[in-house]
Amino acid sequence: MDIVSAWAINLNEFSPSYIVGSQGGLRVDPFSFHKTIADIDFDMKASVDAVMGRRSLMNPQGSQDVSSSQRHWAAALHGRVELLPSAELALNTMLIQQGVYLSSERDVEVTADEVRTASVSTAVDV
Repeated sequence: MDIVSAWAINLNEFSPSYIVGSQGGLRVDPFSFHKTIADIDFDMKASVDAVMGRRSLMNPQGSQDVSSSQRHWAAALHGRVELLPSAELALNTMLIQQGVYLSSERDVEVTADEVRTASVSTAVDV
């Protein structure tokens, strides 16, 4: 899903995964941060591979436990890591998406509470 609705955007080019706002922009792959400070555009790149390499050297088991969703699941089953709250993450994603539609419909910014209040369940009893 791409939603681009700004006359100015803090990003040097569009790519598949990015998050942008009035205070800066973040590209996911390759990881970089973009911001304008004192009318100077900054495009800051981070070496995620180097960070992951250092973490792997400091904690080989912990690094391996989060290297894939399957390994994370197995590590959670063994009690080495806490299971990610995937249901909560999915619900928050839907809340954001519904907020975009509600904001467009009302032509104003909306809060998370307003989205929750306006949302109507379409669940079907079986």
